[in-house]
Amino acid sequence: MAMFGSSHKETPKTQEIDKISNASTNIGKGATLQGNIDTFGNVRVDGKLIGDIKSKSKVATGNASLVEGSITAQNAEIEGEVKGSLEIAELLVLKSTAIINGDIITSKMVVEAGAIFNGKCQMGDINQIKKMASEPKDTKTENNFSLKTENGKEEVSTNSVFSDLKI
Repeated sequence: MAMFGSSHKETPKTQEIDKISNASTNIGKGATLQGNIDTFGNVRVDGKLIGDIKSKSKVATGNASLVEGSITAQNAEIEGEVKGSLEIAELLVLKSTAIINGDIITSKMVVEAGAIFNGKCQMGDINQIKKMASEPKDTKTENNFSLKTENGKEEVSTNSVFSDLKI
């Protein structure tokens, strides 16, 4: 549709993409779905999902829901139980009935009183956190210790064992 005299017309492909991005996926109360969801639109889970959710929009779970898998989304509001990791680019809200058993990576998080979280949480820029996690870690750490012995001489050790020093 041309607006304000513009000669630009939406192509059928553009219209189809808009429909897909505005679509919502709902898993109703009492329903069980086994498989992964990958969508541009919102996802609402009130039943049980065994699989991962990837959404470019928002994921919301009801208080009687169960997700056995990871959730990756722009925003999320969790009321039910999640057994898996959460990677939320912007805002994660854990409602008072939420139970999370898994790690969380998010930019911002709101946790209501009563929410249960068992796992590790990293907050900040998601891309930066992922980059740091993928970099090889130096497992060798060296601690230098300096002590003065009985005769006043300074001894330096590069480990934490001082069995050979007389103090």
